[in-house]
Amino acid sequence: MTVLRLLLGDQLNPQHAWFASVDPDVLYVLMEVRQETDYVLHHAQKVLAIFAAMREFARQLQVAGHRVRYLAIDDPDNRHAIPDNLDRLIGESAATAFEYQAPDEWRLDRQLADYAHGLGIPARLVDSGHFLTRREDAAAFFGTRRRWTMEPFYRQMRRVHHVLMEPDGQPAGGRWNFDAANRKAWPGTPAEPPDPRARHDHRLLWERIVAAGVPSFGQPQAEDFRWPLNRTEALLQLDAFVRNALPYFGDYQDAMSRHARQLFHSLLSFALNVKMLSPREVIARAEAAWHAGEAPLAAVEGFVRQILGWREYVRGVYWARMPAYATGNFFDHARRLPHWFWTGDTRMNCLRHAITQSLENAHAHHIQRLMLIGNFALLAGLDPDALHRWYLGIYIDAFEWVELPNTLGMSQFADGGLLATKPYVSAAAYIHRMGDYCSGCHYQHADRTGERACPFNALYWDFLARQRARLARNPRLAMPYRQMDRTAPARLGELRARAAALLSRLDEL
Repeated sequence: MTVLRLLLGDQLNPQHAWFASVDPDVLYVLMEVRQETDYVLHHAQKVLAIFAAMREFARQLQVAGHRVRYLAIDDPDNRHAIPDNLDRLIGESAATAFEYQAPDEWRLDRQLADYAHGLGIPARLVDSGHFLTRREDAAAFFGTRRRWTMEPFYRQMRRVHHVLMEPDGQPAGGRWNFDAANRKAWPGTPAEPPDPRARHDHRLLWERIVAAGVPSFGQPQAEDFRWPLNRTEALLQLDAFVRNALPYFGDYQDAMSRHARQLFHSLLSFALNVKMLSPREVIARAEAAWHAGEAPLAAVEGFVRQILGWREYVRGVYWARMPAYATGNFFDHARRLPHWFWTGDTRMNCLRHAITQSLENAHAHHIQRLMLIGNFALLAGLDPDALHRWYLGIYIDAFEWVELPNTLGMSQFADGGLLATKPYVSAAAYIHRMGDYCSGCHYQHADRTGERACPFNALYWDFLARQRARLARNPRLAMPYRQMDRTAPARLGELRARAAALLSRLDEL
């Protein structure tokens, strides 16, 4: 008797209950398939990191005594679709049962559920054992509310899991949220800590990926690859973050700089999202640093909020609203992405830096993604589905369950305000205040009109003007609309004419 157990590329958790004991009647299957490399165009480092981590995970399972069947990208027996490969392997191994962990993406969940339903042998779905909530918990919490803002959900998570709580049930420090203290620009000190990640040489694997015809974009950096391959490396990265960066994370989590790429961000999202690390242990490690006096409460709360709050919350939104959520387009935006989304070749210094960094490293921190790239996309009316596919492809930590609500909901307001209380748009003043990109830029951040005026300025006011019917009653936008009403009609006309000119030549900006 053989039980065939499927492991997906983001299910690399050595602490899963499956691996507590070795069973000679269990065969673990991992596969590198074009189905997964090709459904969107992925960054080279994303393909390389997942394949390298899968191979390392398979090796560790074999060392521990488990039976493993690994289908490489260039295996002549690889049919490059999960169901087709499973059919062959079930027959080859004479499997009498099929088991798989719950996928995190809707398309895979449907594909494997349909496949399991049609099998002629028993099939069983088990939990991945990773998240702190079930798929349906957010929907049960919010019920019929029109807006599903994160804050009440986050507070409930704090209570349920007793994170940063006092014995009397009150939040540590007397406040649930220290976000107002987490918005400082970085003056250049303290220095950005060194990159704690291990180095790998994946040139041979990359040659095999290219030879197999896998499409990609961005730089593979295969000779000096920095993303973790296993849990041990991820834990070392977590320790280095808590020790060297977490104390400053709170102050500068929204800061941007052309002189620093990671600042005080953890770079742990890839390890978390492929399940090398558990969110429970990451939260516990940060909370322990506060109790030990190694990091201030505002920094720890801001970090915990991202994992215990936002990460669990967007997953709940995803499972409650799919598949319809993916089609949201509240503003009916349809412009194609400018070519420089694939090259970084724009004269806007902030976007050139953020996109070039993304192409080089498969990573940018959340403010670069939201308030630079996403902000511009929303102001320019770019197609939210095309933007979603770009975000899903370019970032190493982007899996649809977390990326889609962030892009369509938080960044593009394409869900009409289910997640966000207002569109996250700004003119150049915010970018200038929170970063140093404006210095030396081709455009002038203080100018609103003229050929050298920062495009963010005219596009911001044009966006508010053309979406007034949809947004004017939003209380969080009352101030800019009052400011617009005080603007002379001729001046507003100049701004909108400037915006129209910019929108007609986005590729040239």
